[in-house]
Amino acid sequence: MEKTIFERMGGTYSKVGDYNLPNLIPPQEAKLIGLWGQRHAKYLEQCHKVLYMNLLTGGKLNDYLADIDKRADKMFSRLVTEYSDRQGVTEQLKTENQFLWFQKMNNILACVREIVENEIIYS
Repeated sequence: MEKTIFERMGGTYSKVGDYNLPNLIPPQEAKLIGLWGQRHAKYLEQCHKVLYMNLLTGGKLNDYLADIDKRADKMFSRLVTEYSDRQGVTEQLKTENQFLWFQKMNNILACVREIVENEIIYS
């Protein structure tokens, strides 16, 4: 009997009664997915359903989301550092004027969050 597309992509089936049902449970060694990966998964599920289902049924969704999460986290950290250096947000400012430091850091975090979402998460 010829293999299905799902089987050719590495998928397996379990026989339940008279039916062969696909095994869609991720493997136990699955990578943990952080906030950025979860946001991207929700975006794919809502806006790109075909891509989401292809990744899910192909068993590649978890690795894909873990990669997105890692890339987004690196970009977020790098941009926060760059923006805080450019705007003079230092530990010295934190000790001298905590409210100003807090205000500037919240502004930087909001700006960087928006950039990461537009560049990686929602694209």
